[in-house]
Amino acid sequence: MKLASLKNNTRDGELIVVSKDLTRAVSAKHICANLQSALDSWDELSPALENLSTALNADNQKGFKLDFKNLHSPLPRAYEWIDGSAYLNHVRLVRKARGAEMPASFLTDPLVYQGGSGIFLSPYDPIPLADESWGCDFESEVSVVLGDTPMGVSPQNASQYVRLIMLVNDVSLRNLIPAELAKGFGFFQSKPATAFSPIAVTPDELGTAWDGGKVHLPLVTHLNGKRFGSPLAGEGMAFSFFELIAHLTKTRAYTAGTILGSGTVSNEDRSRGSSCLAEVRTIETIEQGQPQTPFLKAGDEVEIEMFASSGQSIFGKIHQKVKKC
Repeated sequence: MKLASLKNNTRDGELIVVSKDLTRAVSAKHICANLQSALDSWDELSPALENLSTALNADNQKGFKLDFKNLHSPLPRAYEWIDGSAYLNHVRLVRKARGAEMPASFLTDPLVYQGGSGIFLSPYDPIPLADESWGCDFESEVSVVLGDTPMGVSPQNASQYVRLIMLVNDVSLRNLIPAELAKGFGFFQSKPATAFSPIAVTPDELGTAWDGGKVHLPLVTHLNGKRFGSPLAGEGMAFSFFELIAHLTKTRAYTAGTILGSGTVSNEDRSRGSSCLAEVRTIETIEQGQPQTPFLKAGDEVEIEMFASSGQSIFGKIHQKVKKC
């Protein structure tokens, strides 16, 4: 099942069900008003949404033509947005860029931080940037949306709490990060508003590509129309989503609609490219003595997408242009 949020005159949008080929959609407002409401009563409402999805996909004349530009991120706001950093190749590189070694504990204890979730950018919204000296960077990621999740979940039992999967552009202001982390209280100003893919999908939509709490497909990023990277999202992920959920729930529970990110998808195989500028700049510094690739500036365009083995886009595309504000 594929779900999205159509922009209307409300903050949370109108829940719609989207066809598998992402060309058509039908309103689900007769079932529930928005995606958060569906997540709040998932066991009760998801069968009706599944029936609507089945009917839509069985009749190619049903529904209205889908325009991604009319969509919010599936959850325009959320109770919690928690991002991990499960790809240790990325952790090593970005820490090296700021002269910090990776502690041995990072191999066994996942990294997570809590980002701002009151306002998310729509997948076609511009990335607002007030000062290019802040070092604006994109970060291409995968995320899951949780149902009500109790304290003390084990990795073996975590799959039952994953409701949906999405893609992420977790924008970072790299030049603001070192000073913030030096305070010992974590990210804040250096992590502006995040955008998610226009479509959220249930895990079964991925078939065998969803296995072991990982998505085993390339995550494709383009910068200004040129392929920037297509690392495999299932490779190099030291902590699966199931392990991240177990880590989160060690001391508390989470409400339906909590979003959990994978962190920047990153492979050691450099031929696959990268999912952020910081990695490329670090590699350039190692090999050439200084970075050559600039951070994002006004007018730059970022596209993030994932495709099934058939070539069909799964989540639609995040397509954002940097805008001076």
